[in-house]
Amino acid sequence: MKFPQLSLNARLLLIVSASIVTGFLVVAGVFHFIKDLGLALILGAPISLTISFYLIMRQTKAIYQRINGLRSGLYNLIDNEFGVSLTNEYEDEIGELLGLYNRVTEKMRQERQHLYQRELLLDTVIQNSSLYLILTNDHGRIIYSSHQARSLINAGKPINGLVLQDILAQGSERLKHALSNPRDGLFTLGDAGSHESFHLSRSNFTLNAQVHQLILIKQMTRELNRQETQIWKKVIRIITHELNNSLAPISSVAHSGALMLEQGKIDNLERVFETISNRASHLAQFIEQYATMAKLPAPNKVDVEWASFIKGLAIGYSYEIHGELPVEKAFFDPTQLQQVVVNLLKNANESGSEPADIGLRITQNSKAMNIVVTDRGTGMPKNVVEQALLPFYTTKPNGSGIGLPLCREIVEAHDGELSYANREGGGLMVRIYLPLVGV
Repeated sequence: MKFPQLSLNARLLLIVSASIVTGFLVVAGVFHFIKDLGLALILGAPISLTISFYLIMRQTKAIYQRINGLRSGLYNLIDNEFGVSLTNEYEDEIGELLGLYNRVTEKMRQERQHLYQRELLLDTVIQNSSLYLILTNDHGRIIYSSHQARSLINAGKPINGLVLQDILAQGSERLKHALSNPRDGLFTLGDAGSHESFHLSRSNFTLNAQVHQLILIKQMTRELNRQETQIWKKVIRIITHELNNSLAPISSVAHSGALMLEQGKIDNLERVFETISNRASHLAQFIEQYATMAKLPAPNKVDVEWASFIKGLAIGYSYEIHGELPVEKAFFDPTQLQQVVVNLLKNANESGSEPADIGLRITQNSKAMNIVVTDRGTGMPKNVVEQALLPFYTTKPNGSGIGLPLCREIVEAHDGELSYANREGGGLMVRIYLPLVGV
């Protein structure tokens, strides 16, 4: 229960008034007996001051006790102790401060409890998920990890507080290589008889003025096996289709050639052999396209001048250079990138665009370069846009579905990105973005 009390100003004024009145009464009483005003003042002053000092000390002692309690409570807040509440019995200025302190501590206690519950929920989700999560500080020391990650890199033993590279040095060489590689991507663990596939991604962020790195590893064995099976099925269907398209005519004309020989029509055999040769050449070209994608070597990056790069294209497709070529050299594999540009210009010429509307623009700054091929052809329908980069997908009657996927493979091997979009007014824009490294 709170008791109403005078304000501090009112109490101090009352003490001063009481001291003045007490002093007057003491002096008056002494003067009554000795009839000497000077002596009465000399004798009454100490008595008055003593009484006033007693009243002030008694009042300030109560105030000091309450302020000291508030000081102790603030020290508790510094120590992150929010469970202490202060007794507040009086409604005055200090009582108001004590009330505010209790409200603040209650609010902070509720916030910490809410935060703890959220952290507990997040930790429960992470520990029971299939993700392998490792969080390191700017010194490479692990400050948080999931159960899956501990099982992967340290046989389930605790790793928080340890240096990641020290743990990796004692484990699998493949795992060490994968986690030491700054690039995201896939890696495999296990022996020849049994292996698991994983996808590694990492991101950096700053927390409390320190750079942290979040490493996420996801097991991809089932997904990759399922995708690999689907791709093999599609490859087999395409190869079967192409083989049938070539072998059926060859078988037919070979049978016709045999009948011609029996009938002595030797003059017609030249047409038979020409048909067989054409179908065999088509089949060889088809197989070569698939072999090119499967045997794509790592890029041999060198400094390249753009003028010599354009001259090296040496293609029979129409196009216009838009803008000036960059003066600065770039760093990439010219042979592979020329193959990409030639394929894009070939597609643009086959899109139904006027030759004058097919453009090639190259821009470059200190961080990256862009190669953009544009046309005013038919563009891509929405369903084609979503699948154009998938291997073996094609809308052309004689297409193999290798061109654009091979282009993307080459660009991504350069740590770049290939993107495309339909243009307003018709046509397509294909953009190659390559970061400049090593220039």
